Amino acid sequence: MKHLRSLVDLRIDEFKTIMEWSHKLKRLLSQGKRPDLLKNRTCALVFEKASLRTRVSFETAMAQLGGTALYLTGDAGWRERETIGDFVRVLGEYCDFLVCRAFSQSTIEELVRFDAVPTINGLTDESHPCQALADFMTIEESTGGKMKGKQLTFVGDGNNVVRSLIQGAAMTGVRFRLACPKEYQIPDQVLEQARGLGPLDFDQSDDIRKMVHDADFIYTDVWTSMGQEAENEARKRAFGPYQVNSQLMSVAPKTCKVMHCLPARRGLEITDAVIDSDQSLVFAQAGNRLHAQKGLLIWLALGNGYTTIEQVDRLL
Repeated sequence: MKHLRSLVDLRIDEFKTIMEWSHKLKRLLSQGKRPDLLKNRTCALVFEKASLRTRVSFETAMAQLGGTALYLTGDAGWRERETIGDFVRVLGEYCDFLVCRAFSQSTIEELVRFDAVPTINGLTDESHPCQALADFMTIEESTGGKMKGKQLTFVGDGNNVVRSLIQGAAMTGVRFRLACPKEYQIPDQVLEQARGLGPLDFDQSDDIRKMVHDADFIYTDVWTSMGQEAENEARKRAFGPYQVNSQLMSVAPKTCKVMHCLPARRGLEITDAVIDSDQSLVFAQAGNRLHAQKGLLIWLALGNGYTTIEQVDRLL
């Protein structure tokens, strides 16, 4: 059974295919066409963390592809009335997909261990593959399909989004740079795993100017994620110099674009002047969550025998 625990579950050709389908589905939607590639299919959404983009994009994606999404709240008994194993095996009797947004990567691994229903990691402490797919779709659009060799610089915490972006960079040929305080940088084992996916051009430093000087894209995220609230004051002190503002943007090339996975803490990691500027791709990036999720769902449907490549090619 196919799952997406992280981008490590994808080969380079599969990553490229998801990108291709995502772009096609976006073009079709702009023409008013919504191919029902997932007609009568059902996707369960189980979230331990609050969500706007992940929930709405998956619910909308399933609807536009002819299927249905079910958002399961606390009354479903997740982690309360039943074990994870019993819970997921019951879902496997009813649903075609499961999207789980969890605090710990171990939750995703346990769900997948039962091989009961094709499972997508909607976010964990270690990985955010759905966000990364939308991010590289956005970069590909912005570069006219010429991602290879472009520099993506992330300014801030070496968090779950960064880990997924590094994996995507290895598969796309995008140069990745991380401007981050030393104590929050990416450990070697994460980099070694990414290098197993493809040639990785990576560097990290607490020297912000050095990391953004040649950037084609500057990306940032909140300094304190859900579940890290106790570290909030320490993180504010550590990341205060890493704000993406007009002064920092003046160090980068004038053509540099700005990205943020949202929600943003305006006035902390990014200023209004930058996120609302002509250089910002932030809301196009958020919009691409819908299209990238569609491409991912089609890949998962194909990999689990719900459709055939002939049907996909015919409808796309």
